[in-house]
Amino acid sequence: MTVTEPRDSLEVKGSLEVVGRLTEASNATFLTRDEAEVLWVYKPVAGEAPLWDFPRGTLSRREVAAYQLSEVLGFGIVPGTVWHDGPAGEGSVQTWVEGELSDLVDLLRPEQLDETWLPVVAGVDERSRPIVLAHRNDARLRAMCLFDLILNNSDRKGGHIIAEGEHIYGVDHGVSMHVADKFRTVLWGFAGHPLSEDEEHMLHRVGPLPGPPEGLREEEWDAMGRRAETLLSEGVFPGPSDQWPAIPWPAW
Repeated sequence: MTVTEPRDSLEVKGSLEVVGRLTEASNATFLTRDEAEVLWVYKPVAGEAPLWDFPRGTLSRREVAAYQLSEVLGFGIVPGTVWHDGPAGEGSVQTWVEGELSDLVDLLRPEQLDETWLPVVAGVDERSRPIVLAHRNDARLRAMCLFDLILNNSDRKGGHIIAEGEHIYGVDHGVSMHVADKFRTVLWGFAGHPLSEDEEHMLHRVGPLPGPPEGLREEEWDAMGRRAETLLSEGVFPGPSDQWPAIPWPAW
């Protein structure tokens, strides 16, 4: 099993034209259009804010690596993402998904919870009324959670889950693949659930992956295999650690 290059059909045609800026992103992120009228989300290295815990100038590389990993393991979670030299220099470009924010993660009143929901954390709203962050007990979310565990994704927000018909995509994987445990997610409802045979088979495929892809360090790629081994030895989806914030903020 090898990490493959993106599909031949995944290619920016000609130069990119900036359509607008996605202002909610923490780093410079642009909606662009190529000469074939295809829309791309462009994240130039030059627009990355320095982080204390990630090597400088690598967030866009991690976006590309997350797509490659999603493809080679058969998750199909990350929209097509490639490296490109755009209007603001080199960076990642990801195909724009014409979808909607998924309703599989929500804030609910306790009385709204039923067997289809998995609670994550309880709190109160601005009027001190009980409220619960929960997500659906959905196989698509479960696959995304497993992918994020392998990836060590530290930013799985509800707003990073996009539905296009029956398919869900995950976006924004720049702060992932760190050596240290930095897993943060809104999908903690699967904690303690035993791994299925198919999930164990998926994890066994992580170990033989060669690497790292361009822009990642050898130790970061090796840590991914160790995480898969740990998951296999424990046999269940893990719960939150007290060494790191469990949920990204904001949660959407």
